[in-house]
Amino acid sequence: MHTQNSSLIIATLLANLSACLLFSPQVHSAESTSQDAAIRYIPKAVAVSLEKNQIPKEAISISVVEIELERPGKVKAKTELDWRSKQAMNPASTMKLITTLTGLDMLGPQYRWRTNIYTDGFIRQGILKGNLYLQGTGDPKLVPEELAKMMKAIQNLGIQKIDGNLFFDRSAYAPSVMEHNTIDGESLRAYNVPPDPLLYAFRTLAFQLSKSRTADFIDISYTPPLSQLKVINQMQLVNQSCDSWKSNIRFNLDPEGDRAITNRLITAQFSGSFPNTCKGVNYNVVALDANTFLTQGFTAAWELAGGTWTQAPTGKSATVPLAARMLLQFEGIPLADDVQDINKYSNNVMARQLMLTLALEKMGKPASTENGELVIQSWLKGLGLQFPELVIENGSGLSRNEAISAEHMNQLLVVARNLSVAETFYNSLPIAGTDGTMRNRLMAHLRKFLHLKKKPEARIKTGSLADVRAISGYVMSKSGKMYAVTSFINHPNAWRGLDAHDQLLSWLLDDGPEPKHAR
Repeated sequence: MHTQNSSLIIATLLANLSACLLFSPQVHSAESTSQDAAIRYIPKAVAVSLEKNQIPKEAISISVVEIELERPGKVKAKTELDWRSKQAMNPASTMKLITTLTGLDMLGPQYRWRTNIYTDGFIRQGILKGNLYLQGTGDPKLVPEELAKMMKAIQNLGIQKIDGNLFFDRSAYAPSVMEHNTIDGESLRAYNVPPDPLLYAFRTLAFQLSKSRTADFIDISYTPPLSQLKVINQMQLVNQSCDSWKSNIRFNLDPEGDRAITNRLITAQFSGSFPNTCKGVNYNVVALDANTFLTQGFTAAWELAGGTWTQAPTGKSATVPLAARMLLQFEGIPLADDVQDINKYSNNVMARQLMLTLALEKMGKPASTENGELVIQSWLKGLGLQFPELVIENGSGLSRNEAISAEHMNQLLVVARNLSVAETFYNSLPIAGTDGTMRNRLMAHLRKFLHLKKKPEARIKTGSLADVRAISGYVMSKSGKMYAVTSFINHPNAWRGLDAHDQLLSWLLDDGPEPKHAR
């Protein structure tokens, strides 16, 4: 489902290699000795911030490249700033840029995941006499709205009642990638959800807590709807600030009865105190196994659509029988929309599933992270990009092992401007002061430009782990110059490095890379 022939793109890029330094923005002429010295510095405001926050200069790497698109197929790139840019660093979630750009270019922005539904029975007088088999291919955004569309599609087949059970076929993925391993031991946190070919609603229960508008008690709602979930609310309102609302909440999710039964009653008990100053907060938890979550989610969606069951299903894992026939091939949202979520909101499991989809589409099932890495490395090589220090563990950046240099991440950003998916990729990045993980960043600085007809902007993917802070993306300066910028901080005090990165971006918005600014 490519939007443009890949070999043609590669041929065009390679043809322009010598003319525009597309793949080697670090290359300099013989007279570059003094130029090299001029670009190897840290902007003064950034250096001051690093010193103030006790982050040594040896813990940060920075690459800034000015990009000019002279005409379609020809990008001119000039390195403006290089501070330890060749050093392999942990990039945290900026690694998603590699995964999403590869996915967009290889699969195409209109690529859609398919969830196949089979049956071993027959339809008679509005009743499906037989079992349903759901076979997933890794749709990362099979959410309640999409499941409601699936229910409608099933009903359009003439089915109003199901007399059978649910079975889930996850053979698209190797078992190893579905293991729930974490780097921080926080297995109940949504950012640690493991990949699943039949991932539903990120396998996350999202509770919304707020003070009732009509009385002094707490309203608790949740999504997605589950068929056997009961909320027990024992919360007390207190007159406190909303800043630390979570610290006084006690939560317990208690499946009643046999844990092997997926349609058992589940109680979600909230107790403790809740500040009356909170307008509304989200409490997210991953505490149910994949089969229970999907069984109860599917059951609730079917009933909300007006469908009925002869007997409540007890969903189980199974491969689709050879004799089963396909009822429906349900297609999810376009990849371009998924990439927006991955980059703007730094969704880890969506990024991981995109990498596995590359493996599935290009190398067949079962998809593995190893095959996903092979596909990405092959794509990079096809574009003439050689990143010997690159380490890809899962493609999301949620890793202690993933690594890349700031120089090579910037090379990727330069190359991206010449691909057919350039604008789709660019538009997927968080906008400083506007949305995503950059929503509350640089707001004061951006107010300086409100009087300008064409306002500067920063489209930046962020990344954070313990000991890591990272930024990578594009800055359009106040004079209209475009810069690719990447900076990584790897240090125990990295959590203090947000200001240094904001100073770097502010400097670029103000047309920082000028000779007079060099230090």
